[in-house]
Amino acid sequence: MNLHITMKEMPKSEQPREKFFSCGAQALSDAELLAVILRNGTREMTALQLAQAVLAQKDQNLLNLVYMNTEEMKRIPGIGQVKAAQLKCIAELARRIAKSSRGKDICLSDPASIAYYYMETLRHEPKETLILAMFDAKCSLLADEVISIGTVNYSLVSPREVFIKALEYHAVHIVLLHNHPSGDPSPSKADIQVTQRVMESGNILGIALADHIIIGDNQYISFRENGLLGQRKGT
Repeated sequence: MNLHITMKEMPKSEQPREKFFSCGAQALSDAELLAVILRNGTREMTALQLAQAVLAQKDQNLLNLVYMNTEEMKRIPGIGQVKAAQLKCIAELARRIAKSSRGKDICLSDPASIAYYYMETLRHEPKETLILAMFDAKCSLLADEVISIGTVNYSLVSPREVFIKALEYHAVHIVLLHNHPSGDPSPSKADIQVTQRVMESGNILGIALADHIIIGDNQYISFRENGLLGQRKGT
């Protein structure tokens, strides 16, 4: 006897798509929102049950879409390559929306505006990732580039790589940003040493290091705000 209930057999008020049409997206739970995107389930599971299975993994919330890669998603019964791609694209869209909403507020003299502009890009990265943000003479953001992707606890960076990019974009000011996968943005001795080397190289080239910002779990530390720019190696 097949006790599996299809989505169409559910009361209309409980069907995610019908609920969306009658109440709007804000009325849907996380699982219901995912079910609308997934559209269909399997012979054994409804789209809603499949969405719940995705949310039950790892962190047991929507962050699974960020932290899980496609291969991990495909290990969930009912999630194939196409559905895994859909879920990863949702996560990337969310990241870009969060970043775009803060883009108009970015200001070189306001470390918080820079930190939160890059927060969603960096806070979930499993390895230290160093981004170079480049600004023109009017302190407007020209572009940004990923300079290095390190290990779980250290980002390898050469001032040469930083300034090759800065000169390419004719930058006048630069800001370094990298994440700490541990979630704690406190700078290490290595972070201070790298900052000093880049600042000294920039002084020679006439390109000012305006800040070095370390991103943690929804928090940040700015070298400028904390008086760490210019701190000597080993201090």
